[in-house]
Amino acid sequence: MAKGKKLKPSDYPASPLSPSSPPPPSWLLDNLPIPRLFVFDLDYTLWPFYSDIHISPPVKPVQPDASSSSSSSSSIITTLADRNGELFSLYPDAPLILRLLAALPGVKIAVASKSPVGDLCREVLKQLRLPPSLPPGWAEAIEEYAASEAANAAGGGSNKTTVPKKVIDAFSSGGLEIYESSKLRHFEVIARRTGVPYSEMLFFDDERPNLEVETVGVTMRLIRDGLTWEELARGIEQWRGNQGLV
Repeated sequence: MAKGKKLKPSDYPASPLSPSSPPPPSWLLDNLPIPRLFVFDLDYTLWPFYSDIHISPPVKPVQPDASSSSSSSSSIITTLADRNGELFSLYPDAPLILRLLAALPGVKIAVASKSPVGDLCREVLKQLRLPPSLPPGWAEAIEEYAASEAANAAGGGSNKTTVPKKVIDAFSSGGLEIYESSKLRHFEVIARRTGVPYSEMLFFDDERPNLEVETVGVTMRLIRDGLTWEELARGIEQWRGNQGLV
């Protein structure tokens, strides 16, 4: 997908989890380990725009009924407007993905972005909201995961009790590295903060040069059209392959 121009909602990739009550993802139920730390780039990974080019601050929330954004299976995607009236939101699948990962015991989430406008990115993440709840049956799947050997391998075993409301809250366990630097530097800081080994990290990014993180043991999933459930599953499969689990 061409970049350099902010995507319209109609340009977003279709979500493979379109039913109103989608089943839990299969990787959550197969009793195989998943990464202890999921790390995401921002521009054209979590959201379909360049934060330093397309947004003219300040930004403010748009009420759902005034938004042209599409909705996910469980929640209307929160949309922001900048001073020019341009609309901004996450990729359609991203809110529910972050909501699920934030609920998994033993799992941390972080951001590694080279954006030069870190304060603006943080403001966007503060104003965007996550789905207030998970689809029916997902809480039970999380309980099964929490009791599984896979959760124990991730250092978990007990359910998380705090439900993040803002997107930025989902990253409280892993932190935000948003500044111009190499991704190797970002991951050095993330590893030191979280104590998670590089080999237990899975990174999603849209730029091929950032595959340099694999030289230290991080698994990177190179994506083209933003974060989707399909890309998440492929990333987990790729990480498992690197661990010799599949």
